[in-house]
Amino acid sequence: MPDTRRNVIAFITSCLPRRCGIATYTSDVATAVAQHAYGEALDAGHIRIFAMNDLPQGYSYGPEVAFEIQQHAREDYRSAAEVLNTGKIDVVSLQHEYGLFGGEEGEYILDLVDRLKVPLVSTCHTILADPSAKKRDILRRICEKSTRIVVMAEKALEILGDLYGVPADRVTMIHHGVPDVPFSDTEPFKQRFGLAGRPTILTFGLLSPPKGIEFMLDALAKVVPDHPDLVYIILGATHPAIKRESGESYRLSLENQAVTLGIQKNVVFHNRFVSNPDLFEYLQAADIYVTPYHNKDQITSGSLAYALACGKAVVSTSYWHAQELLADGRGIMVEPGDVDALAEAIRGLLRDTDERDRIRYAAYEYSRRMLWPQAGRQYAGTFEKARQAYSAAKRPAPAEREVLLRMSLPEVRLSHFFTMTDDTGILKNAIFATPDRRYGYCTDDNARALIVSAMIWSLFQDEKVLPGIQTYLSFLHHALDPDESGRFRRLLSYDRRWLDGSGKADSDNCDSGHDDDDGNDDCQGRIAWALGYLIAHSPNAHAQRLAVHLLRTALPTFQHVRHPRPWAFAILGLHYYLRIHKEDAAARSLQASLAERLNDKFARHESDDWPWCEDIVTYANGRLPQALIIAGFTLDRPEMVDRGLRVLRWLLDVQTTDTGHLSIIGNDGWFRRGIQRPVFNQQPLEPASLIGACKAAFRASGDPIWLTEMRRCFEWYLGRNDLGTAMVDFKTWGCYDALMQSGLDFNQGAEADVSWLLSLLIMHEMQTGEPPLIG
Repeated sequence: MPDTRRNVIAFITSCLPRRCGIATYTSDVATAVAQHAYGEALDAGHIRIFAMNDLPQGYSYGPEVAFEIQQHAREDYRSAAEVLNTGKIDVVSLQHEYGLFGGEEGEYILDLVDRLKVPLVSTCHTILADPSAKKRDILRRICEKSTRIVVMAEKALEILGDLYGVPADRVTMIHHGVPDVPFSDTEPFKQRFGLAGRPTILTFGLLSPPKGIEFMLDALAKVVPDHPDLVYIILGATHPAIKRESGESYRLSLENQAVTLGIQKNVVFHNRFVSNPDLFEYLQAADIYVTPYHNKDQITSGSLAYALACGKAVVSTSYWHAQELLADGRGIMVEPGDVDALAEAIRGLLRDTDERDRIRYAAYEYSRRMLWPQAGRQYAGTFEKARQAYSAAKRPAPAEREVLLRMSLPEVRLSHFFTMTDDTGILKNAIFATPDRRYGYCTDDNARALIVSAMIWSLFQDEKVLPGIQTYLSFLHHALDPDESGRFRRLLSYDRRWLDGSGKADSDNCDSGHDDDDGNDDCQGRIAWALGYLIAHSPNAHAQRLAVHLLRTALPTFQHVRHPRPWAFAILGLHYYLRIHKEDAAARSLQASLAERLNDKFARHESDDWPWCEDIVTYANGRLPQALIIAGFTLDRPEMVDRGLRVLRWLLDVQTTDTGHLSIIGNDGWFRRGIQRPVFNQQPLEPASLIGACKAAFRASGDPIWLTEMRRCFEWYLGRNDLGTAMVDFKTWGCYDALMQSGLDFNQGAEADVSWLLSLLIMHEMQTGEPPLIG
């Protein structure tokens, strides 16, 4: 009898209408559980879906979806855990596949499972016998947090026990469910597709190289001479990840292969995602179903399960799931890559209809234990056992992660950022919130805009920033001065004429209040920083290659730079560059040299009451201690880290009022040694630099005080400042240029906007309190 209690089961998964095999699987599982346990439909309320979105706009979901998680928005995982913990959820079912989740190898899901305070049942769709260290650690941690684990093959129990240390009594094997399809003759279905009387072979699934279709085409060429009317249907859209990376090149290569082999009339490509009803009509039309996969480690194949449910004669490579489902004569297996064996197996089944029918009956009979009602009953039983085991267990309360940075952050909105950008680059100035074309473009701003775009891509995989990455990178490439090796020009008019060159800046600087030579060197440094950051966070190899070329061209010029700020920017850029190019000894030597020069400049100039490296404190000051901390940590120079921490502490202290809010050094004279510092005009550039420095300080020291300071600096933008006025216009999502004694400078130029976005992005990055890498 159905359970009438209002207990709720939550599924963390992709969800229809997203075109994804796991979305289809979960829809069937959840429907079967709802019917078995509660005698009701999926959307009646006992089942709630926490849907993984791979697109920023999400999907048009049904009422069963209670929460949406943006795949690359790390904060969403923590928020989902909070909702699950407070939402009267009895059991959480995690459908785990590495590619569903954000972070390296899908590690963001750990932010959710580590915070759960309800029973977790994890279904493992991929279990690798030879995983990378990262993948092994992720699955091991998921298994540790799970009360019960579901697998779909017996081999999975062995691997989980041997490699991941999971006790067998915590693992349940539940076959991949299948619908109850009547055993039928193929001919009526062939007629629907215009294939009457033709021997028909089918392969189904999202198209990608691991499917091994090229292996099957080679085998088909050996069979077609004996069966010239044979048709091979390749059904399924190209895998989205493959399409993003290389378009339809794999499909085109298969089409070309068919032409080269002379079998193009025997091969039909259907490049579309098909619904289950359509799929089963294709399956029922097929005489033979083939899964020619390359990878023997595949632990689950939904398409293979469906083929058995339709009573198909299957020829497959001997991957793990096939070894179990096709055992005892329920199909024919060959080794991956053995074209002759595959051809002979197909030829034999076409020739021997009695053997083909015997296999069909055996497969269909075996699939009766896999029907969705049985799977729903087993899942419901597993959920109930997990709930009971969780309730009975005496365990300490889940450790609360101390996340001192936790706050309700504004969302990342790029409307003004995009408004300020045209097909040349980001414009320098705005008149109020409208781009002011009179002042053209500044290379510094385009370098910072490149960092913002690369950071958004790194954090959220938001494809809207990809055109901007190309635009800003193109601007930097164009800025390279052809008359002076390795130097970049700085000011470009709206009609695309350079206003400076050969290393000399125009008098109209991008950062007001410093001399031209210093400012131009700053520009070189910011470019190095931006290029290094892009190299470490590039969305594609082409952008990365160009960034590497530009950075390597620029690096020799830093031997002659004499100002500390560009040293600091270059140190930051080299830090990111060396994450990817660890073998570059020259770059590593330059980073060490610049760090030594910066450290020495502080050491020679500092005193007990003035730890700064010059007699004046101006703009972007936090970047100097940030560079000292990062370089010191990287080079194993603890005294350099300590100096960076001391300098950062001093910068924060001298810019803090008696009431505890941040009061930025104004550019109306700057802060000179022995002279009271000016309060106005305060610019958004400075809190951005302090936030970056505090992030480095926290990751180097582990001291949570730096998270508190990050928050205080960030609050300057939101109104915790000398005028109690928000610096962000939440209608345009731009940032005002300055906080002046008379009020706001209402212009919303590029420097202010990118400073705000850099700050906001770092806050989102650090919201979870996870410090995987310094910098």
